[in-house]
Amino acid sequence: MTDTAVEPAFDALGLPQDIVDELAKNGVTTPFPIQAATIPDAIDGRDVLGCGRTGSGKTLAFGLPVLMRCSERRAASARPRALILVPTRELAHQVRDALRGYARVLGVRVGDVVGGSSYTRQINELRRGVDVLVATPGRLTDLIEQGACDLGDVEISVLDEADQMCDMGFMPQVSELLDQVHPDGQTLLFSATLDGDVDKLVRKYMDNPRTHSVDPPVSQVTTMEHHLLKVLPRDKNKIVAQIAAREGRTILFVRSKYRADTISEQLVQAGVPCASLHGGKTQSVRTRTLAKFREGRIQALVATDVAARGIHVDGIDLVVNIDLPTGHKDYLHRGGRTARAGSSGAVVSLVAPNQRRMARRLLNDAGVEAKQHLVNPGDELLTEVTGAKEPSWEPWIEPPEPERPRRGRGGPRRGGPRGGGFRGGPRRGGGYRGERRGEGGGFRDGERRGFRDGERRSERGEGGGFRGDRYGDSGERRGGPRGGYRGDRPRGERRGEGGGFRDGERRGGYRGRNNRRDDRYDAASRY
Repeated sequence: MTDTAVEPAFDALGLPQDIVDELAKNGVTTPFPIQAATIPDAIDGRDVLGCGRTGSGKTLAFGLPVLMRCSERRAASARPRALILVPTRELAHQVRDALRGYARVLGVRVGDVVGGSSYTRQINELRRGVDVLVATPGRLTDLIEQGACDLGDVEISVLDEADQMCDMGFMPQVSELLDQVHPDGQTLLFSATLDGDVDKLVRKYMDNPRTHSVDPPVSQVTTMEHHLLKVLPRDKNKIVAQIAAREGRTILFVRSKYRADTISEQLVQAGVPCASLHGGKTQSVRTRTLAKFREGRIQALVATDVAARGIHVDGIDLVVNIDLPTGHKDYLHRGGRTARAGSSGAVVSLVAPNQRRMARRLLNDAGVEAKQHLVNPGDELLTEVTGAKEPSWEPWIEPPEPERPRRGRGGPRRGGPRGGGFRGGPRRGGGYRGERRGEGGGFRDGERRGFRDGERRSERGEGGGFRGDRYGDSGERRGGPRGGYRGDRPRGERRGEGGGFRDGERRGGYRGRNNRRDDRYDAASRY
């Protein structure tokens, strides 16, 4: 091996030492090929065109130069300095989380704008100032139309998984967004393929880009194991259950949301810890489902192609195509969930007799050769290829999630007995809601203010009033002998002749002894 074949260390790529140290702390010492090839050009301000498979280390390849660029000065309110466009919410969160640790080292703020999340939170985050904005095209377009974001200060733009964005129909929105960034800005584009609409983006928005094609998608899928399992329609559901019951994490792909939910429920009834993932679920549900999958609380995920769009979960060693994808690109994207970053993995496709020709054409277009097997439920060959085993056939009941502490209204969580304070106890002399039911306990400032202004408001009446010493020395709710609604309005006169609550003789005046007959509040004028 020659010296030129040896990958340089991160400190030889032009990265600041603080970032190199942070990378080392995270166990990242040797750059992936795509990182070694693109980082120096991106730091030099060149437009970069990177072609590589999913899971090849592209996030840090574009993310670290972007963070360096944005560390020079802070972004103004609602005017980010860098934009990273991605096709899906999950990929946006993945990119954001991958960069935040390094952003803190450089003092850079990273924010996200994605569909399915709170508009208010995203708008407030933009107003506070976001240096690097990770966004999906749809939600970002909405916020720009509302005047909550302006791309005029964006000096560096990144298109991650550009081919997927084009395949999903985002090409018009991506073009509109790139038209709004700084005209002399830098553009970094990363894609598994460079054909069709991706080529149009390159020609329109990139200036003499440096192209780096490293570890293209075909090289990944050919290093995986690919299997075509010929099954009879009557056996398919049982074979799916046996495969899903295997040890390890498994993703099973289907065509539609309905199929994902139906098969997921069937697997749960068979005793497999399983959940479904598709675009019809809310963002919070999708996030929780992925977290359970990553943490091993569920072992099988039944998903539509939305999960093939940039989702990264470590340790997935088997992808199963229950339903064949519509095209070879979708096959590659599905297969990209396994064998990531050098790990091994397998892709298994289940085909009925009338689907075999279509399956062979699909694999040929994807550039892979698959081993073909005829299998039945419980076959030793099925176990050998997929690790399948017999499920329990007893419904799986999901254990409750660990209870998280919640903010209460006193009680033992925050300060012992209920009278012991919501926020503070002794620190605030009675706490926020601490000794609210005690003898003199304050509402916010203990002795200084009482309930709200303590002595000052208690002077309204002998009983202490509603907003004075609310509970009084005797612990009564409204002061002393339960006297008065506010200040000197004794409860006894609340419905009496002179005191009344409202409406003259019927209820007795306006409030307490404040005679409002001259102020349009007597019984006659009220009605």
